[in-house]
Amino acid sequence: MFRAIGIGYSRSLTSAAALNWVLKDGLGRLSRCIYTASLASAFDTNLKRVRFTTSMLFTFSIGVELLTPVFPHHFLLLASLANVAKQMSLACYMATSPPIHRSFAIADNLAEVSAKSQIQSVCFDNLGLMLAAVLNMLLKNNQRLQTGLPFILYPIFSAIDLFGIYQGLKHVHLQTLTKDRLEIIIGSWISSGYVPSPEEVSKDEEINFMWSKEPLRIRIGCLNPKAQLSKLSVMTMQSVSNEDHYFICTEIFYQGLAKTREQGILLCIREGARTADVIMGLLQACYVCKALRSSMWESTTKASDSSDLILKEWFKLLDDSKRYVQQQFGPLNEQMMVRGWALKNILLNTEEQTRYSYMDD
Repeated sequence: MFRAIGIGYSRSLTSAAALNWVLKDGLGRLSRCIYTASLASAFDTNLKRVRFTTSMLFTFSIGVELLTPVFPHHFLLLASLANVAKQMSLACYMATSPPIHRSFAIADNLAEVSAKSQIQSVCFDNLGLMLAAVLNMLLKNNQRLQTGLPFILYPIFSAIDLFGIYQGLKHVHLQTLTKDRLEIIIGSWISSGYVPSPEEVSKDEEINFMWSKEPLRIRIGCLNPKAQLSKLSVMTMQSVSNEDHYFICTEIFYQGLAKTREQGILLCIREGARTADVIMGLLQACYVCKALRSSMWESTTKASDSSDLILKEWFKLLDDSKRYVQQQFGPLNEQMMVRGWALKNILLNTEEQTRYSYMDD
């Protein structure tokens, strides 16, 4: 470490070593600031996924730190990379811990739950230090095995740690509504007329960092002004009235590194819309998605969306879905309250909070 930052050489200066050390810590703090600012809303809307992803990032940072003795001349580079990953993981841990602790605080004892969580962390840290000390004492006569022991145990304990974090997040039952949770609830309601509890939704909620590829994706936001609008989308917008608090249309997006062309459903929310309007809009969008996942959707993708037949079928589907929403929203809302969901607000990310304004010509 000291050789890497310049100490021990006749021409090196203490200021140069200090500058390198400040550079390492400064990059980490700058990355933490950028990461926190860019993903502020995702800490709530994708809490479990972001928490697990950054846990993997933290594990990666420890692995990079283990490589510093192997490559002493690249200590500053490796230490900087590890510090950047650690600072990002720390930012995520501090941002996501309060809602996770609140889910276990059944009697407003949030401070007690947070304190016990810290006690658990300290106990396991001390247990790890004790295990490391015992293994070093047992292998003190075998320097070669003692040197290679961290590289042997690191993958094993990292896998155990990530598995424990994954299982732990599965048992975190959040009652706040997000787009993903609301889609799971509405999907269950449309298929079976049943509203799952927060515990049941936790089992189906995606945690891993790989987003599952849905046959038909629903996005909340606004139309991309740079993209070419289809005739179907234009006519849908023209049919929107002053009484509507949202509208639904189709959109084209490109997915993955190969930029595969996919079609999806876009839910646009109007300014001033209430939480009930968002739920109604997503209920209608999910109903439309279920209908379009049939054979009719395959023929729609192959045909031109400007044909009279496609336009007629699309607006018929919108009318059917609106009638379904009017009939089912009341029972759905009541069952969600009974199952313990917080209906006061829906947590949406920055893109999903984008609203449109209605201008009557």
